[in-house]
Amino acid sequence: MPTGRPLTRRALPDTIAPGWLVVQVFGTVFIAVTLLTAREDAAPVWALYSAAAGCWLAFVALDRRRPGPAAACLAMGALLSAAALGLAGDGSAIILTSVVLGRFAALAVPSVAAIMATGVAAMALSVLTWPLYGASAADALGQAALLLALTLIGINHRQHVVQRRHAELLLEQTRRAQAEHARAAALDERTRIAREIHDVLAHSLGALGVQLELAEAVLEERADVPTALVTVRRARRLATEGLAEARNAVAALRQDIPALTDALAALAEAHRRDHRSAVRFDPSGTPRPLSSAAAVSLLGTAREALTNAAKHAPGEPVSMTLDFTGDRVRLRVANPLTGGGVPTESPGFGLAGMRERLALAGGTLTSEQDGGQWQVTAEVPE
Repeated sequence: MPTGRPLTRRALPDTIAPGWLVVQVFGTVFIAVTLLTAREDAAPVWALYSAAAGCWLAFVALDRRRPGPAAACLAMGALLSAAALGLAGDGSAIILTSVVLGRFAALAVPSVAAIMATGVAAMALSVLTWPLYGASAADALGQAALLLALTLIGINHRQHVVQRRHAELLLEQTRRAQAEHARAAALDERTRIAREIHDVLAHSLGALGVQLELAEAVLEERADVPTALVTVRRARRLATEGLAEARNAVAALRQDIPALTDALAALAEAHRRDHRSAVRFDPSGTPRPLSSAAAVSLLGTAREALTNAAKHAPGEPVSMTLDFTGDRVRLRVANPLTGGGVPTESPGFGLAGMRERLALAGGTLTSEQDGGQWQVTAEVPE
């Protein structure tokens, strides 16, 4: 891959003397030398020479600021110098015409049709004015063929210039699109990290708050220090586990996630230990690697579903299945309904939070009441 230094060296000549400036300088020098060495005595020829040279100077002055009028001046200069071909007695007119017409044909501003029209007009003027000098038809046609060749060569160069400019524009647009894509990806990553950390901390801190309230009640109402110590130790363990879950969430979002089956089994074991309720976890199918977003979404959905089960059906058994069959991975969490009722939508948590998390990973969420069971099913593509 090229390094920055060679690129700088290649760009240095364009910075010192751009290609367009070199052409303008050399063209001006050629025209000046042509006029100084011309041996014409006829006033009309010199009038045409002077007008064509004035058009060239106007082009040089306007080219970078107003390219449209500059191109029009150059076209007029090409026609004026072509009109002098049949009147001039030496080769000064053909040199002047070649420089002006060749430069005009290479411009990117006028259309190809305008360039061809100017070239044909210059050829017509050269052929029509040659009888005034008394030259043969072969000489006139030879001059016209030369002008046609210069026009075609200039158009060919123009096409390369236009293609290069289009390529540069496309490259710049691609760079901008890539920069916007990288910025959007970074914002999406920040959003996912913030959402995951928010859900993890809300889950952990909520459980921690319950344990601390219980310890406070035990101390105030019964002065039962041993029970309070057990509760405080449990709260400390919940804080440690919550911090570990937060770290795992960040690691998962950085493509360093553990196996989904192992992570769900650990989540089920933690729920069984903390809430004193049975959790059955049954994976099926051949485990396959998932994207970071899909794995984190399923983990977050399982965590939220277990939290809802503990809230709305405390002490009731929970069944959790992970199915790897087909082209999608399906997670299903079910628990009996008790007096707590059906989980409801709430901003940032519950079913709304699950659906938002899964939608970012291209997944879906369905929830339904089947007899006395409340069931949540999440699906994500592989």
